[in-house]
Amino acid sequence: MKGTFSEFRSYDRSVRLLMVNQFTINLGFYMLMPYLATHLAGPLGLAGWLVGLILGVRNFSQQGMFLVGGTLADRLGYKPLIIAGLVLRTVGFATLGLVDSVPALVAASAATGLAGALFNPATRAYLATDAGERRVEAFALFNVFYQAGILLGPLVGMVLTGVDFRVTCLVAAGTFAVLSAVQIRALPPRRAEETKGREGRSVLAEWRGILANRPFLLFSVAMIGSYVMSFQVYLALPLEVRRLGGEDASGTAGVAVLFAVSGLSTILFQTRVTAWCKARMEPGRALTWGLLTMGTAFVPLLLAAAVPVPDEGIGLWLRACAPPALSALLLAIGTMIAYPFEMDTIVRLSGDRLVATHYGLYNTVCGVGITLGNLLTGAALDAARRAGLSALPWLALTALGLVCTAALYGLHRTGRLAAPHTGARPKPVTV
Repeated sequence: MKGTFSEFRSYDRSVRLLMVNQFTINLGFYMLMPYLATHLAGPLGLAGWLVGLILGVRNFSQQGMFLVGGTLADRLGYKPLIIAGLVLRTVGFATLGLVDSVPALVAASAATGLAGALFNPATRAYLATDAGERRVEAFALFNVFYQAGILLGPLVGMVLTGVDFRVTCLVAAGTFAVLSAVQIRALPPRRAEETKGREGRSVLAEWRGILANRPFLLFSVAMIGSYVMSFQVYLALPLEVRRLGGEDASGTAGVAVLFAVSGLSTILFQTRVTAWCKARMEPGRALTWGLLTMGTAFVPLLLAAAVPVPDEGIGLWLRACAPPALSALLLAIGTMIAYPFEMDTIVRLSGDRLVATHYGLYNTVCGVGITLGNLLTGAALDAARRAGLSALPWLALTALGLVCTAALYGLHRTGRLAAPHTGARPKPVTV
């Protein structure tokens, strides 16, 4: 951790602030969101379909507006969009804790999703701009802060929700309010040099240009599988632990192990993995190895499906928890390998132009893919239970990993992951 802290201090203030910013965003988000469904269905007594609607509106408003958020960031500058998103999430989280009418809850949920669509592309474009030639290493360290917030947020939320869910909402809102104030005061205004001289170009013309960037679109589609696979830490793996370990405290402990393995491994090893890969591999090769590792993450579950399940005791708990925990570790390693090079590749394929807009479209493509992938994963889980074929979901996810690995390998070998020739790199400017 000492080396990580030293690396953190080596960056400019703006980059350090963006990393702390992302940690705090995830801390506030994950202290609230894991407990929102229970609050809606329990104390508020909403029907299941209403709970699903409210949660779905948040996801839809975020995924559907990423492109708009990225476009606004490229046109107006990164700082205004970051601050607007933080303020909007402050209002949304406070509203979730203070209202009980369905229309107000839907509006608050939509606001929290739109907030993410505003600050996510802007933050990543800002980081890529100010990190310069060190952006691969910067995104690796960014992921450490990202995962630390995910790991700590639910623990804080569990304590606060034990008092009252409204306390959780207000603390989360207060976290975003403080963060907004810090960004207003301390984050330098920033936009890319390319924003000058673009006054006559329409948004639709810019979008058409991005949609004509075939290597970028192929890369975006090929990377969908990585997000579907990594999301199984929150979907298929916990369900597998619960299926065998039960819904009691032992099953809960097993699920906690999954999250701890995933988060802690990233916090401890991300920067070392990135340094090792960058010294030995081209970005396209690192991406290929990352997705291959993620695809093999489900092999332990495939092998475990052939082993008889113990009736009870520590043997049952180990059978329920060990294979999913190993899968979570392999998914984390694959993500550690791929993520920094993935973020860097988006910038390179954009030609350093309209970077936030490219991030926005990329997030939208992957978000739609996650939704479809999770629907298919859920269907595979249901089919496996009905047919008594517990290996079916893991076989499908392994196949998905291999297909995406092959697609990325093809893009790398044909040179489509190389930066286009667009002239000199635009310089960041303070505005």
